[in-house]
Amino acid sequence: MILLANATDVLGGVTAWTHQMARLFGAHGHRVQVVGIHEAELKLILPEPPAYPVTALYPAHPPTPWRPRSPLGHFDLLARRRESARVAAKRRAVAHLSEIFRAAGPGALVIVTQVWPMEWVLEADTTGLRLIGMSHESYEYSKRCHRFRWIKNSYPHVDRWLTLTQEDADAWIAEGFDNVGAMPNALGSLPELPSPRTEKTVASIGRLDDQKGIDLLLESWASVAGARPDWRLRIYGAGQDEVALKEQCTALGLDGSVDWMGRTDDVAGALAECSVFVQSSRGEGFPLALMEAMASGVPCAAFDCAPGVREIVSDGEDGLLAPPGDTDALADRLLRLTGNPRLRDTLGDRARANVQRYSQTEILRRWHELFDLLDR
Repeated sequence: MILLANATDVLGGVTAWTHQMARLFGAHGHRVQVVGIHEAELKLILPEPPAYPVTALYPAHPPTPWRPRSPLGHFDLLARRRESARVAAKRRAVAHLSEIFRAAGPGALVIVTQVWPMEWVLEADTTGLRLIGMSHESYEYSKRCHRFRWIKNSYPHVDRWLTLTQEDADAWIAEGFDNVGAMPNALGSLPELPSPRTEKTVASIGRLDDQKGIDLLLESWASVAGARPDWRLRIYGAGQDEVALKEQCTALGLDGSVDWMGRTDDVAGALAECSVFVQSSRGEGFPLALMEAMASGVPCAAFDCAPGVREIVSDGEDGLLAPPGDTDALADRLLRLTGNPRLRDTLGDRARANVQRYSQTEILRRWHELFDLLDR
C-alpha cells in the first residue's frame, strides 16, 4: 500500500492524517510506504519515527511549468533552459514513482491523498495497481479554485474517488462521476481526561494562512474582547500570513488579549488549557483539529464552511456554528460560550461522547470494507 501526498513532512492536517493512517494500516498487517511529491520547508514533527519507508520525489517544491506570455517570450533562452530542466526533473520523478509502484507489486493499493500528486500518477506506470483518489477539502471549496478542473480531468480514471462526506460525494455524482464514495477522517485519540474547562481561554489551532481565516477570527474577537476582558485568545500555528495577522491584531487594539503561541506539537496539552475552541476557516474538509477539541471535551464555535464541519458538529447540541464568514455571528457564538459555564460543560460533554463515532476502529472497518469491494 502506498499513500501519496503533496509532501510527507509539511505542517498541516493532511500530512498528520497521512501518517496516522500509515501507522494504522501498518498495525493491521498492511505493508505501507508514504511518498510525497517534495520535501517541505515548514515541517511537521511526527510523534514518533515512522516504521515505514518515507520518500520524496523532489528535495523542494518543483517549479511550475513555464509558458511565454508573448511571442517574444519564445526567445527567452534562460527561461527555456529552466523549463527544459523542469521537464527533465519531472521525467526523473515520474520514473522514480514508477519504480516504487512496480516494487509494490500487482494488486497494490495507491491512495492519492490530495489532488495535485495525481499529475505524476497519471504519467507513471500504474499497471496492475488499484488507484484511490482523495480530496481533503469540500466540493464547494474545490469548485472555487483550479483543483476543480484537475478533479474533473483526472479522477474519472481512478478505481474509487473518495470525498470526506456523503454530501460532497453526492455533489460530485451530480457532476457526472460514477466512482465516488465517502470516507471521513479518523479521530486521532481520545484523551484519558477531558479539559477541566476552568481556564478563561479560547484556543485556535491551525496554519496562519488565508484558508484558516485567522483574520476573520481577529475581527470577531474585536467584538468579544471588550465584553470579556478576563478572557484570552490563544492562537496556535505558523504560516506565511503571520506578520500581516500580527499587524492586524495590533491595529484592532487586541494585543492585550491575544497570545501568539506559535506552532505546537502538543495539541492535547493546548486543548487541556482552554475552555472554548474556535475554528474560523474559509474552507475545510473534515477538520482534525475540530475533532481533537471535541475529544478533549472542549465546546467549539466554528464557521459552517463545509459539509465536514456540520457533519462533525451538530449545531446547538455539541457545539455552535455560524454562517461562513459572518464575523458578527462567530462573535455571538463566542460570547455565548465564554459567558455561560453550564453551556460550556453541556456542549463539551456531548462533544466528547459524539465524536467517538469517528474512532480509529470504526474508520478502519470502513476502509477494509472498501478494500474488499475493490478486490471483487
